[in-house]
Order: sequence, then structure tokens, then C-alpha cells
Amino acid sequence: MNQFLIIPDRKNIAASCKLADQYQLGFEFNDFFSPAVLDNQPLCRDIITQYKSSPLPPFLTSHGDFFDVLIFSEDQEIRRISEMRIRQSIEVALQIGAGAVILHTNHNPFLKAENYLNNWLDKNEDFFSMILSEYPDINIYMENMFDDSPDLLRKLAERLSSYANFGVCYDYAHAAISRVPNRVWTEALAPFIRHMHINDNDLAADLHLPVGSGHINWDEFMQARESSFPNASILIETTSIENQVRSIEFLKTLGVFS
Repeated sequence: MNQFLIIPDRKNIAASCKLADQYQLGFEFNDFFSPAVLDNQPLCRDIITQYKSSPLPPFLTSHGDFFDVLIFSEDQEIRRISEMRIRQSIEVALQIGAGAVILHTNHNPFLKAENYLNNWLDKNEDFFSMILSEYPDINIYMENMFDDSPDLLRKLAERLSSYANFGVCYDYAHAAISRVPNRVWTEALAPFIRHMHINDNDLAADLHLPVGSGHINWDEFMQARESSFPNASILIETTSIENQVRSIEFLKTLGVFS
């Protein structure tokens, strides 16, 4: 059974909590992926305090920083700062009580040189092997971002599969605008999918439309859901409560919600 989540609206947290309670949804926090927020400790504390003073649902995840985070960079200073951002993201997630933090692959799909791809794999394997061991009490999910195929993410997942707290965050909408059909992504990543992001688009740009309002084939998604990721948590990745409700109403027509 999939656990569905929404992004809480901190400025209208009562409405987010009400919607979560109505449909037994979890929260994925999007407040902490900005470096400006991570570097402002008083602000971080205020945001965490504000959330914790509300009746939060029991299932929580947090999106980590992804701006310019390149732990595979050839530049040691960029690697150093990227490692700091990832650690900050994990620490904040732990403070707010999230069970998982979501990070991005961030590799450049236009660079096809073998040494670039091998470097990405080796550096990510080395770094996340260390981080997964250092933080055994939180799950780390790697999300496909600019990826034009599932190949690199699958290879990394295979290398890190011995860590119980590692998994893939399969962004279904990102995959839909790649050169590879969603069914191929699903088949390649299925053994490692523990979390998902869903929203809709025009199959050309990452628009974050309400589910059911674009051109993604949701019948295909429902078929894959049962066979390939029956237990993955799924974020309805639209930010406004109105669009979250529109997504839920559409998912009702597919039998997801009663």
C-alpha cells in the first residue's frame, strides 16, 4: 500500500494539516532546499518550531538542497561545499523528524564521455557509502533530475543496494520528459524505488501541473504502480493546496482515494 504525501503550505499550515488528515497523507517539506535557508540557523529553527507546533502527520520526508550540489566535481572546493549542503540537509531533516531526505543526481546529460560518467558513479558511490553509514537512522533517496535515461541512477543504486537506508526517488514527471519511455524507466529502477514524485506536464517541460491536467499517461502509471512500486511512498508534487486537491480528485477517479 502506497503512502501518499503533499507539500505543506507553511503560511496556511492549518489547511495542509486538514487535507492530510482527511486523506491520511504525509508531508514532504520543501522549506529547506535553499542554501539561503540552510545558512540562516535562526530561520531554520523558526520554521522547524512552527511546523512542530502543528499537528503533523506521522509520515514525513524532506527535500534536500540541490542547487549546484556536485559532489562529483573535479573542483575540491565545490565538492567540499556540496558535502556541507548535503550534511545540512540531512541534519535539518533529522531535527524536524523526517524519515527520509531526497537529493538529486545533478549530472549533466549532455556530457557523454566515459570518464565523466565513471567519475560520477565512483564519486557518488564513495561519498554516499560514507554518508549512509554515518546516518543509519534516516533514509536517503536519490532522485532523477536532468537524467535522460535511467542507466546511471540504476548503476548507482546497484552499487549502494547493500545499504538498507538507500533508495531511488523516481520522479515520474521528470522521466516523462526524457528521451526514454516511462515504462523503460520503471522496469530499470523498480528494484530500488522507495519513493516517488508525481505531477503532470506537456511531455516537454517540467511544469508541475496537477495530476491529470497534462499529457502523462496515468493509466500506465496505475498499472506500473501495482507491479513495480506497490510499497513506495508517493509525493503529489504540486505546491498549492488547490492543485493538491485537484490531483487528489483525479486520483480518486483512478481508485487511489475513496
